[in-house]
Amino acid sequence: MYIDTEKIFTVEETYTLQEIMNIAFGQAAADLAEVIDTYVVLNVPYLKIMHMTELSHYFSENMQEYKKISIVEQKFRGKFKGDALLVFSSGAGKELMDMLQQDESFGSGSDPVEIVERETLMEVGNILIGACVGRLAELLKDVVNYTPPRVIVETDYNEDVLESRYKGSQTVIVLKTNFTFDKGNVSGLLFLVTDQESISWLKDALRLFIEQYE
Repeated sequence: MYIDTEKIFTVEETYTLQEIMNIAFGQAAADLAEVIDTYVVLNVPYLKIMHMTELSHYFSENMQEYKKISIVEQKFRGKFKGDALLVFSSGAGKELMDMLQQDESFGSGSDPVEIVERETLMEVGNILIGACVGRLAELLKDVVNYTPPRVIVETDYNEDVLESRYKGSQTVIVLKTNFTFDKGNVSGLLFLVTDQESISWLKDALRLFIEQYE
């Protein structure tokens, strides 16, 4: 059973967070399009908030087609802090490689496919996470720093993959979207795993953001 978001955020705070993330995803699409030189559409992200203990249930209900997943994990630190987890469906790394095969910055022709796939996911994940989290922080008057991304390619999904490294009391903000390219489609989800201290800061920051327009 998922968290009643109104117990964490008011209706107005939830709506504002949704709108801010729409802006952030727009920035991510622009940044990614500039790098890969193709038109990118990130559809309006679906937002859900839950406890870490509910994540496996969410996966079983909504992601049966994700037999295998690839994960880009990156920590961010500021007043808003936590871990960003970008989860791609099976085969996303190879699809992105095909789209980016003309871009020399994504490995050389002599690199093994596995290395190029990992570098591709890392680069795309770094852009998407950086743009989304960075824009969110900027709009809410925060500055964040990032650790280098970590990539897990083509692993079987089970509840331990994500949950074993986090506390059950932590909160997960789920942003589900599809990344649509001129040359193909890749689906993925962005999870922001954070703690109560950051949620409290986020509520205050959203309140101040709303007050600017009242």
